[in-house]
This record gives sequence, structure tokens and C-alpha cells, in this order.
Amino acid sequence: MSMNILDEIRNQYYDFNYNAKFLEVLHRSFEIYLRTSARSNEKLKALHGFISTTLQNLIGYEYKINSLGFRDDKEASAPGRYMDKKVDITVSRRGKIVAGLAVKFVMSNYSQNSNNYFECMLGETANIRSNRIPYFQIFIIPDKIPYYDKQGGISRWEEITQHNLDKYVNLSNDDADVYMHTPNKTFVGVVHMDDCPWSVRNFQLYKNYYLTHPFTFSYSDRRIEFGNTVIYNDFDSYIKKIAHFILSI
Repeated sequence: MSMNILDEIRNQYYDFNYNAKFLEVLHRSFEIYLRTSARSNEKLKALHGFISTTLQNLIGYEYKINSLGFRDDKEASAPGRYMDKKVDITVSRRGKIVAGLAVKFVMSNYSQNSNNYFECMLGETANIRSNRIPYFQIFIIPDKIPYYDKQGGISRWEEITQHNLDKYVNLSNDDADVYMHTPNKTFVGVVHMDDCPWSVRNFQLYKNYYLTHPFTFSYSDRRIEFGNTVIYNDFDSYIKKIAHFILSI
């Protein structure tokens, strides 16, 4: 197949807007989470597979992508400066990893784990980027999530605002060319799900409600101001910028 035809095919994928499809995949991933368990990786396959498929279409098949839910259904390890790290999605060319992408979809108890999520993100990014491999991050969270106690009861509902994400706002103003712990580009997606009744007071009722009632995912209308290294609630723009970045390496 000639390069002109390949470029024409790739341009068709660039013309498509991926936001609606992305929200559909989040819906599917959430339902799988409810049907399986918090520790199952089945929910990741739908989301990681979609991201990998989209990126593959945008950058072309001279690159190899490894992730759950895509082709071999396996993650690959990227060589870090300090240690090798298994990465959610890796992009390779001619047998060499040229980029990595990490994905986090939080569904409950954010305040309990927010510092740990963020510190892990900084550490893994610094480890990979210090070895001259570009690294990207995706962080997704509903704008209202349950906070479970040890017995599985919902002790409260967490409302996600800019205050909850202030660490990411601060990070978004970093110069990624200076700070190796800063991802080359980060996507922050704050999504909205149709609310369940206040009578839903534990995980079992929460699960039963969303598995038996139709609901939708949409981008939240909450306004959060980020700097240049973060793209907020526009997956289409984010994945295309990553594709351009990889093609420019």
C-alpha cells in the first residue's frame, strides 16, 4: 500500500471526533466493573483497548502498541532510568519503546487515595522520562463518587471540584521540558453519571441500581482551570496531540 493511501486513511481517522465514543467506552468499563470486582482487570480491557486502537489508527501500523484489550492483550515493560516498569500502554517502533501512557479511572474513595495516586504518577513518570522516553497520563473520575467504609456502606458522597484536583492544576503549570516528573501531556476527565437515589447506601444497592436502570456518561459541566500541560474534558484533542507528538519523534 502506497504512502499516499496510508496518509489518506490516517487523515480519515483524524477527521473523526472521539469524544462520544470515549464516553461510551467509559460507560462500558463502569458496567464491567460493577459485574466483576474492583480488582478485576476486565474493566481495563475495554478502556485500554479503545485508547490503543484509537492511537494505532492515528499513528499507523509502522508502530506497535501493547496493552490489555488490544492485539496480544498484554502490557509491556518500559526501560526506566532506575528500574523497568510495566506500563498500561506502550508504543514501539523497530523494536524500541518510544512512548508510554498510563491510565487511571477512579470510581470510589478518591480522598482516601488521592495523594497515593498522584505520588505514584509523579514517580513512574520521572522514572520513564528520565530515560528519554516520552510519557503521558490519563486521569478519569466521576464528579460525584461514593466513599465506602470497611463494611461496604456508603458513608458519604464525594463531590469533585477544582479544590480536589489542585495537585493536577499545579502540575499543569509545570514546564515539562524542565521537570521530568511532569508528563508530556495529561488528560483529566471529570465525567458526570446520572445520579442514583439517596436511598442507595451500600455497594450492593449501588451496583444493583446502575445495572438495572439506564444511565449515561457525559463530560461534567464543572469548570476547572488547568495550565498548558493538561487537557480537560476533550479526549479527542488529547489523543490527537499525543499522536502528533509520537509521529514527530
